[in-house]
Amino acid sequence: MSGRSVRLRSVPIQSLSELERARLQEVAFYQLQQDCDLSCPITIPKDGQKRKKSLRKKLDSLGKEKNKDREFIPQAFGMPLSQVIANDRAYKLKQDLQRDEQKDASDFVASLLPFGNKRQNKELSSSNSSLSSTSETPNESTSPNTPEPAPRVRRRGAMSVDSITDLDDNQSRLLEALQLSLPAEAQSKKEKARDKKLSLNPIYRQVPRLVDSCCQHLEKHGLQTVGIFRVGSSKKRVRQLREEFDRGVDVSLEEEHSVHDVAALLKEFLRDMPDPLLTRELYTAFINTLLLEPEEQLGTLQLLIYLLPPCNCDTLHRLLQFLSTVAKHANDSVGKDGQEVTGNKMTSLNLATIFGPNLLHKQKLSDKEFSVQSSARAEESTAIIAVVQKMIENYEALFMVPPDLQNEVLISLLETDPDVVDYLLRRKASQSSQLRG
Repeated sequence: MSGRSVRLRSVPIQSLSELERARLQEVAFYQLQQDCDLSCPITIPKDGQKRKKSLRKKLDSLGKEKNKDREFIPQAFGMPLSQVIANDRAYKLKQDLQRDEQKDASDFVASLLPFGNKRQNKELSSSNSSLSSTSETPNESTSPNTPEPAPRVRRRGAMSVDSITDLDDNQSRLLEALQLSLPAEAQSKKEKARDKKLSLNPIYRQVPRLVDSCCQHLEKHGLQTVGIFRVGSSKKRVRQLREEFDRGVDVSLEEEHSVHDVAALLKEFLRDMPDPLLTRELYTAFINTLLLEPEEQLGTLQLLIYLLPPCNCDTLHRLLQFLSTVAKHANDSVGKDGQEVTGNKMTSLNLATIFGPNLLHKQKLSDKEFSVQSSARAEESTAIIAVVQKMIENYEALFMVPPDLQNEVLISLLETDPDVVDYLLRRKASQSSQLRG
């Protein structure tokens, strides 16, 4: 930086580059081990790792394989989060390519219209001049010649609509290609090889289309709905919405969709995730934050969130942002017109009670297991609720990266990639000057 100094400011974790986020995981991991006594082993969760299947799941999978030709492959529910996001990206890519092809075809037709109009005028004038001397032959047409339908326009470096459609039956190649651009895992043994693959720019926000759509719909139509997430829904309508998302249909949640149906859909998605949003690896660590002094709990929760894979971190941020908004409308209030507005009664505690078991658990329990749970498990449930409630109430602070941690990340990068640090500092300086301006 040629002697220039850059004053670091707290920034949202989503504004960091892909490389910085990977190093932040390592810095947070080190600080948790050195400075936080959570009385449990801590590991950096792996993104979308495969887990051992139970015998029942293996039998179910075997049965599904026999009928796979007759069944569609789910695109959202019961899938690893990283795979859901890859499916969403494949869907968006397909939509973008179709729009591009349609636009190219429309532009081609539009370019032919002037030619067609000139030819039409010329033939009409020729026909009018010959009417006085000759009679019209019955088999001859007086209508102008219209241009033939525009041929398919193939754009260089792009895929045609047909080739994308062909991928519907087997999208594995496309998804594999898309997943190559997803953030790599932080692995200390292969730092240099990994760092070369990571981007120096912020990665796209990794939130499933279903989660974002549900949150947007409920923020627009459900904030004043009393008992949202508690009142029952239509199982038939929820199942229909679920199947549409699973089939990759372009689902648009409109005002006519029941708030309670959309709320149930969101809960089902989180419940059916193979690995909870806060991951099984960090279950005990999150619970044990309650054993720390109150002033230490928030900072430790923040470090644990930094350990999450980017897709888990970004989705958690979107969900907590939404739940915080719902909680702000829990109590009755007075509107701008002076009329009393009924609150939805869903405080942060009520929301944590509903969402906590889906966000943080060691293993899924059947209804029967829940009904006979021991007092120890009841205590765990209370702890889960307390942790998630604290997250809802402090979500804004949890996803900010303070200057001291940014500095640790840059020092870590300085040891291996000094040129990268110089680039990142220049960008931070530019961003700071823009904020001041």
